[in-house]
Amino acid sequence: MLFQLYSSQSSMQLIGWLLVFVGLILVNEIGRRTKAGGMVVFVIIPCILTVYFILAHVGMFGGKDNPTVAYMDGWFHYFKLYAADIGCVGFMMIKYKWGIGKEKWFKWFPWFIVAANIMIANVSDMESAIASYKIAGNLSGAWWASNEGVFIYGGWWNVLNALAGLINIFCMTGCIHLYTSKDKNKSDMLWPDMTIWFILAYDVWNFEYTYLNLPTHTWYCGVALLLAPTFANAFWNKGAWIQNRANTLAIWCMWAQVVPLFQLSGRFAAALPTVYGGATEAGVTTMDLYEKAIGLYNSGGGKTAEAGKIIEGMGITADPRAQGVVAILAIAINVVCMAVIIKKSIAMGKNPYSNEVFKGTRDFEEAMARAEV
Repeated sequence: MLFQLYSSQSSMQLIGWLLVFVGLILVNEIGRRTKAGGMVVFVIIPCILTVYFILAHVGMFGGKDNPTVAYMDGWFHYFKLYAADIGCVGFMMIKYKWGIGKEKWFKWFPWFIVAANIMIANVSDMESAIASYKIAGNLSGAWWASNEGVFIYGGWWNVLNALAGLINIFCMTGCIHLYTSKDKNKSDMLWPDMTIWFILAYDVWNFEYTYLNLPTHTWYCGVALLLAPTFANAFWNKGAWIQNRANTLAIWCMWAQVVPLFQLSGRFAAALPTVYGGATEAGVTTMDLYEKAIGLYNSGGGKTAEAGKIIEGMGITADPRAQGVVAILAIAINVVCMAVIIKKSIAMGKNPYSNEVFKGTRDFEEAMARAEV
């Protein structure tokens, strides 16, 4: 199993997962269907939250005891939220043809913002690999504690997943062939050449990224968050996966930034991955792990062998088997996706990034049937 779903709390963890999955889909529908909805969800709410974050950081709303300040005040959390939201606004500009959104050169924006986010994740994977190598002297695996209060078991799987992420960037084809959906409200920015080939390659890679680097959050941000836009794309929103991915990511980041304890403690605390071997039997909770990890990081020992001693003292043994298997799967599916793209582009005799490679496939044609051309 990927997760330790066999405790007395498992039913609530499953309910929590369902609440996040359904909630992301519903709020995304509000944000994508109308201009007013998009402005509220991706402009007005982030502006209000920005004021809240600043005031909380300077001591208001509970100061250091405020959950956002106490658990989510690192630069990475803010960076992910605003990077995702900038993507959402950029996609709105393209689909509604606002300002530079109607310029041909701006159609490269989605590729750029997605590629940048993937590269940030790749750097994070390599940071984990390097940290574990310095501790163990090899890439067979070692515990370390991150600035987000997470014990991470880094190793060769991080290197493999970073390579998968690098390949994934070049699996985005037909980059400038973006369209607006032809429904009355012009609800979606469509990228027809981003078919199931890329979506599956991205989902497996990104799940592994969260599984390796955000293990105590991945039950939500690596499963529910990834499946929400994929589910919508499969059943009613063909061609708009990347828009919905950005939307749901921004929505989740806003929620997690304001209500971090939802996934850290209480009845809906995230299920732990199997890398924390025996944690459930030992009664170790997500919050226990957070407090030990952030304490070690704050003491300056995050990237030392002390992390392994703390984990061992909690009754946990490293079990990275699932990490390794998914890393191999991530590199394999991205290599296959890249091979398909190369084969198709050679047969066409065209550049796969400025031309549509998957024209004629079912996914592509179903997306184009929704496009305003």
